[in-house]
Amino acid sequence: MEKQEKFDVVVVGAGIMGSCSAYEVAKRGYSVLLLEQYDFLHRRGSSHGETRTIRITYPEPYYVSMMKEAFRLWYKAQEEAGYRVHTPMQHLDFGHPSNSSLQEVISACSMHSIHVETLTPDEASCRFPPFSFPDDHVVLVTQEGGVIHASKAVAMFQALALKHGAVLRDRTKVLNIDLLGMKGEGGDGSISIVTEQGSIIARKCIITAGAWTQKLLRHIHNVELPIQPLHTTIAYWKIEDEVAHEFSVKQGFPSFAYYSDTYMYGNASLELPGLVKVALHSGFTCDPDERALIPDRKTLKDVVSPWLDTFLKAKVKSDSPVLAEACMYSMTPDQDFILDFLPMSEGNIVIGAGFSGHGFKMGPLVGRILADLALNGSCGYVPLEYFSIARFDQNSKGNVKAYEEPVRHVAVEQVKPDAVIT
Repeated sequence: MEKQEKFDVVVVGAGIMGSCSAYEVAKRGYSVLLLEQYDFLHRRGSSHGETRTIRITYPEPYYVSMMKEAFRLWYKAQEEAGYRVHTPMQHLDFGHPSNSSLQEVISACSMHSIHVETLTPDEASCRFPPFSFPDDHVVLVTQEGGVIHASKAVAMFQALALKHGAVLRDRTKVLNIDLLGMKGEGGDGSISIVTEQGSIIARKCIITAGAWTQKLLRHIHNVELPIQPLHTTIAYWKIEDEVAHEFSVKQGFPSFAYYSDTYMYGNASLELPGLVKVALHSGFTCDPDERALIPDRKTLKDVVSPWLDTFLKAKVKSDSPVLAEACMYSMTPDQDFILDFLPMSEGNIVIGAGFSGHGFKMGPLVGRILADLALNGSCGYVPLEYFSIARFDQNSKGNVKAYEEPVRHVAVEQVKPDAVIT
């Protein structure tokens, strides 16, 4: 009989959160196996692609605090790897001064001693020439911004995990996860992870399966978590040749977020020369196994194109993006993460999920949190009550907030795959 593999920890899902978790576990000297159902660095989930915005600004004070530590961990990982995955930029948050989310950004940054410079529209347009800001807007400038090079960052953490002794295995779908008897009932509390290639024994399991988390937990433990996958679209637009230099990092073009009824975001021309990334923080509900990997060009034309005509007028060809690609969010009702133990798992199965389209920038910190929960059973440096599963028992909408959340859900019947091909 073939000897069964045993690990201290098995991590299910090798996107940014799983890769960071495996790295954190391995560098502490524990044996860890990182499993991925598809190829490493695949493009079906939420961790692929060229860039993700990184910023310290948030309406929620707890995220500002977490981002301070996340920045430090990104720098530390880059130093260990010997190369950069973060391109720094100034960051702009702007909108009408009455916007409640924008007001809370100022408050949260002040609470954590983050310097925020407030500019009038004229001052902001002078400093950032490509932009045209309406007269009734306010512009906030912070120094802690830029982008993380997404696929490169995932590969970096996988390489670092491997360096510290982790085992990495892709094309390995998990079929079942079972507790091998409760400790108080004569069992040792270990876990059996059953894959298409065989079963593995672990002391602890960390599940970071992204948009597949809900399906996996429903199948193996009949657990329902309020996580809804959203199909989203990232877009790159052609800059007019005569002003292309104004959109470069060297010329000081920032990463940015626009607060209004729509939440728009983007960054300097970097990964694709002559193109600028501007996209809508939104999407429509989907099944991660059945969605068509087709960008939603209709919403880009209806929503993003008019925004470009207002804020980057005559400097970007706004009729249609040169490149648009599909991505995916995993949304919770309050758009806060789930970082918790699976109920009835005796603290042996940890869940990291529901990152709601803004978690990538916190990957190294989330990896450390999940490793601490798995190995130590606790994490005292983050207010985990905001990320508990139990919060949905108290209120089905989760954490109560005094402002609108940025991501808008578009009803699935409004946007069909065959309606977005242009």
